[in-house]
Amino acid sequence: MTVGGQVVFQARTWTVAVLEGLRVQLVDAEGAVASVAWAHLLADKHFEVVGQAKPGAVGPLGMLDALEKEARERALQWERHVREVETGSADGSGQVSDCYDPARHSLGEREAAKARELTAGGSPTSVATVRRMRARYRAQGVWGLVDQRAARGSSPLGRADERVVETLLEVLKENAPRSTGTLSRLRRQVGWALDERYGPGVVAVPPESTFNRLARAVAQGRGLLGTALQRRHRSSRPEPPFTPTVALRPGELVMMDSTPLDVMAVLDDGVLGRVELTLALDLATRSIVAAVLRPAGTSAVDAALLLAEAATPMVMRSGWDEALAMRASVIAYERLVSLDERLAQAAARPVVMPETVVVDQGRVFVSTSFITACGSLGISVQPVPPANGPAKGGVERTFASVNTEFCQYVAGYTGSDVTQRGSLTQEEACWSLAQLQDLLDEWVVAGWQHRPHEGLRHPWMPRRALTPNEMWQALIGVCGYVPVPFSMNDYIELMPVRWQAITDSGIRFDYRTYDSRALNDYRGQRSRHAGQDGKWEVHYHPYDPTRIWVRLPDGFVDVPWIHATQVTLPFTSFTWNHIRKTVSRTGTRDEHELALARALDALLRRASAGQGSPRERTLAARASAAVPFPRPPAPAAGQDVLATLAPAAHLTEAAEDWDEETDWPDKDDDLLAWLDEEAPAHPAAPADRARGAGIINDARKGPDQWPQ
Repeated sequence: MTVGGQVVFQARTWTVAVLEGLRVQLVDAEGAVASVAWAHLLADKHFEVVGQAKPGAVGPLGMLDALEKEARERALQWERHVREVETGSADGSGQVSDCYDPARHSLGEREAAKARELTAGGSPTSVATVRRMRARYRAQGVWGLVDQRAARGSSPLGRADERVVETLLEVLKENAPRSTGTLSRLRRQVGWALDERYGPGVVAVPPESTFNRLARAVAQGRGLLGTALQRRHRSSRPEPPFTPTVALRPGELVMMDSTPLDVMAVLDDGVLGRVELTLALDLATRSIVAAVLRPAGTSAVDAALLLAEAATPMVMRSGWDEALAMRASVIAYERLVSLDERLAQAAARPVVMPETVVVDQGRVFVSTSFITACGSLGISVQPVPPANGPAKGGVERTFASVNTEFCQYVAGYTGSDVTQRGSLTQEEACWSLAQLQDLLDEWVVAGWQHRPHEGLRHPWMPRRALTPNEMWQALIGVCGYVPVPFSMNDYIELMPVRWQAITDSGIRFDYRTYDSRALNDYRGQRSRHAGQDGKWEVHYHPYDPTRIWVRLPDGFVDVPWIHATQVTLPFTSFTWNHIRKTVSRTGTRDEHELALARALDALLRRASAGQGSPRERTLAARASAAVPFPRPPAPAAGQDVLATLAPAAHLTEAAEDWDEETDWPDKDDDLLAWLDEEAPAHPAAPADRARGAGIINDARKGPDQWPQ
């Protein structure tokens, strides 16, 4: 660029007037003057010097490796020929050939000499061809010398008619939600569609073998062939590009879900049955912060208490190796114990207080009990769209890892489906539910928490996969650790609630009467809750109906069932409901309740002795296996157990007065779901506003709210 020359700047043509230091003065055709810094001028996307050729573009050098060897070598040979014509040296060594010396021969003479050389070597070449190859080399580099016929490649669809391909793709998409059919059916459907669109016989359907190859090529990568399950799984994925869910601190996102465990458990009297696993996965650390097994399906109270278990240290069990203790792990034990004395005897499993829980549309997780329990703890609930497993892919993938890393090693493993189930599964099953739970807890600490996870990479060590415990240690060093102890009252607050009157005979619901001397001052009295018609707040545990907890002005009171001594074996709500339906109503209400209690005791005794119907034995075994959650460890001395908790709320589920003779349905699979079906909507419980607790999406609405 010289003074008087022209340049293009900001899409306008300018004349260079002055070149001074780091600045250039430009004048356009209308006389406007611009003083521009060199760096700014050269960085302009429109900049060019008028009259000078643009530099050649860099060709796709990486694609040279994709060419066949013969085509690649031919292009490199032409590169040597072009260099020799232009510089006189083919290899750039500086040794110039006589007939290509630029000092002695013109460019035209050198081009003619190269054409004669190639023709004499058996490759007829004209001067125009040499000149054309020089132009391509200057414009595209080596890639311009490649025979484009070799670079074109072949299409997976071959030379198929575009009308056939378009129609085939439409029919494949229409068949995606239907039952799986054969390629022969697909070929007929495509033929019908072509006749309907273009007229009979206008567009021919390819032969069967050609059509089958074409169908597989069109469906490849789209998930339009395969089993119906595979197609549904593919269609449930969101449209690319995918944005991974990222959590940067423990508890920021906790995914919860339930699934049947692929292991047969031996219940109390030898009845075999598959149990259900519900777990909570911390996304930031990939830690399994809580996991529970249940024989009769997970209920809302299980899911709610799982939140408390995640925030409570797992105590070392008798017989566990000392290597599983937190003090023997990579976690900064001494520092954490100084903040939370509960960790002194804890196993090496992270303690996480969830901020947001990600759940599916399962009845348990969208129930009033679970949502209100989360609100009372200041936890936001984020339901995923219906039938969208990838939205909570972390916990779904964890279930697969539990199956391969734990279940397949347990006696009684059933396989993931009936095609993989062995013939000795029932004979091998030997673990009770309590033993299976203990094995699972030990595996979580010994196997999962110390196993490198490919999804965990420290920013300063991207080549090394960290374990969940190592990632938790790294993140709490940045985010800090705040202990959130739970007392027994906090556990009671997480249990479902009923609003009942306190009468002279005590509190009655579900044909059971609960009474205690602690209720004497409140019999016949109305509570302060005017919105509940003066009834009292009563919490109960579905797996332990022998007692309830009543909130009185001085706090919770434990009230036992008056006939608890009549039942010598454990039982649960579904067992009681079964007996209630099988015993006819005779005499007074009290006589009827006593008869029910005696019948229940007889059922449990018969089932334990191997007698009774198969249904009764199964119910008794499930009741014995449905052990309640263990009580939390005692808080550290001088520690205010409620200081860091949001005020516990009311797990409100309105119900009719249980004194009425209401024949409630017997649903064993979900103890609380039928209550939620008839319960009116309630406002969310008071939440910890500082933590922004709330329901991110209304999970009770239909699928219309979800974006498609």
